[in-house]
Amino acid sequence: MAVNPSIQCAPQLGRSLSPRSPIAFFNRVSSRPAFLNEAPSSRIVLVRSQMPSSDGLGHTRSVVESDSHVESLGASALSAIDFLTLCHRLKTTKRKGWINHGIKGPESIADHMYRMALMALIAGDLPGVNRERCIKIAIVHDIAEAIVGDITPADGVPKQEKSRREQAALNEMCEVLGGGMRAVEIKELWAEYENNASLEANLVKDFDKVEMILQALEYELEHGKVLDEFFLSTAGKFQTEIGKSWAAEIISRRNSRLASKLH
Repeated sequence: MAVNPSIQCAPQLGRSLSPRSPIAFFNRVSSRPAFLNEAPSSRIVLVRSQMPSSDGLGHTRSVVESDSHVESLGASALSAIDFLTLCHRLKTTKRKGWINHGIKGPESIADHMYRMALMALIAGDLPGVNRERCIKIAIVHDIAEAIVGDITPADGVPKQEKSRREQAALNEMCEVLGGGMRAVEIKELWAEYENNASLEANLVKDFDKVEMILQALEYELEHGKVLDEFFLSTAGKFQTEIGKSWAAEIISRRNSRLASKLH
C-alpha cells in the first residue's frame, strides 16, 4: 500500500495549524523490541492537513508520538480483533426457532439483528425517541448469543436463568474487548433492552417481533409452510404505534395470501 506523501517524519517543526482543520493522522509501530526498564521514547511526526492552503498544499504541524501510546493502540487493536472474531459466531449461528420448524438454511442471529437495525434506521421520528440509540440497541440486544447460542422457549430454560447466562456471556465478551467506555456502553445498551427500560427499548422490542413475523411470512412463501406459532406468540404484545402498524401490514399480507390459497 502506498504511503500518503503528505505525511512524513522530519527533524524540523512545521507551520502552525488551526485546531479546527481536518487532520490526517499517521501512526507507526516501531519494530524494535521494548523492554520493561526502558523509558518510553518519542519522535516527531509531521502531519499535513487535508484542507489545502493558498499554495495548494496542506498546512503541517508536528506531533510528538510516544512508544507507550503506540503500544496502547496495539493492545486496543488486539482486543478489538479478538472481540470481532468472537462475534463471528453471530454470523454462523442459525436461529433455532426456524431449525425447529424444518427451515433449511435459516437466517443467522446476525441476519436478524441487521434487519432490526435497518428498521430503526428507516422508522419515522417519534417524540422523545433517540433513533441512533435504537440502532445501537438493535445491534447489541442478542450479542451474548455469540457464547450462549439462541435459547428459545422450546428449550425450557426459565427466563431468569436465560438472562443470567446471557449476562455472564456479555461480561465475558466485554472482558475480551478490554473493558473501557465501549464495553460499558454495550453493557448499558444490553441491560436497557433486557429490562425494557426506555422508549428506545420499547421500540426495539417491537422490531424484534416485527422482524420475526416478517421472516416467518417470507419462509411461508419460500417453503410453503404454515408458521402460525410465530404470529400467535406475538399477537397483542406490540408496545408502540410503529410496531403495531408494521405488524398489522405483515399480517394483512399474510391473510390475503392465505385467503387466495383457499380460492
